[in-house]
Amino acid sequence: MRIAYFGPSGTFTEMALAKMESDGVVGPGVERVSASNPPATLELVRRGEADAAVVPIENSVQGSVPPTLDALALGDRLQIVAETELDVAFTIVGRPGVDLADVRTVRAYPHAAAQVQGWIEREMPHAQVEFASSNAAAAEDVASGLADAAVSTGLAGERFGLPVLADGVADVGNARTRFVLVTRPCPPPARTGSDRTAVVLTPDNRPGTLVAALGVFAIRGIDLTFIESRPLRTQFGTYRFYLDCVGHLDDVAVADALRVLHEQMDTRFLGSWPSHHVSASSGSEGPGGSAASENSDRWLADLRAGAGTS
Repeated sequence: MRIAYFGPSGTFTEMALAKMESDGVVGPGVERVSASNPPATLELVRRGEADAAVVPIENSVQGSVPPTLDALALGDRLQIVAETELDVAFTIVGRPGVDLADVRTVRAYPHAAAQVQGWIEREMPHAQVEFASSNAAAAEDVASGLADAAVSTGLAGERFGLPVLADGVADVGNARTRFVLVTRPCPPPARTGSDRTAVVLTPDNRPGTLVAALGVFAIRGIDLTFIESRPLRTQFGTYRFYLDCVGHLDDVAVADALRVLHEQMDTRFLGSWPSHHVSASSGSEGPGGSAASENSDRWLADLRAGAGTS
């Protein structure tokens, strides 16, 4: 398999891909293909230049990764089939001969910079933070002479031959980042009883539509584990909503909720897949789906078969 990842080599995302390989989530003989940002990584899958992609989607400190969410909502539909998590603490690497006290410029990926801001202010008070396109790219910038130090990974520091100025750096202990494996539409992985399902909802901009959507889950006893709004970029006050819930497309309650949502508003299915951090309960069967049309039933059937572009 050709699997794209948010690179270049040495990022946490490549480490997440390596973990998926060692855990048997993906088969042996993976060819890794790096891309410059999460949207570009996912676009390689859409164009058929990669079989799958690994991208970060959520961090326990900074929350969601907006470029990933936006890229999943736009263009031909892609599907999440697996996830993994990594403990995230950073390595500060520097130019040879530079000490922490000498650092005046630090390159960092924006999400990383936010997670070590307090540490930098304490340990490198005279340093100016400049943004890099990824954690590994930050180290590459130091190797190229563009900065004195970088907030990066130990792997990237080794690959660019940079000395470590500090290790295990994080403002918040036990920080974790969740990464997802994304493919073109396919039948979801089999139900395990400990699953996560994700959708993107774009309701009409009128009072009560979001409350009604959330109520579809509430009355069926389905636990929502993630909700995020992102602007449609058309005018103020218009948003799409990303929701993760406990359960699987093959759970009666979840399938019925999706069927009703599809009747009410634009609904994009992002996948059902095994998760290590959700309850085995996916709610009661809840109200029946008698109000749904044949169109919604066909939509659900297409999702189970791995078809559909929306």
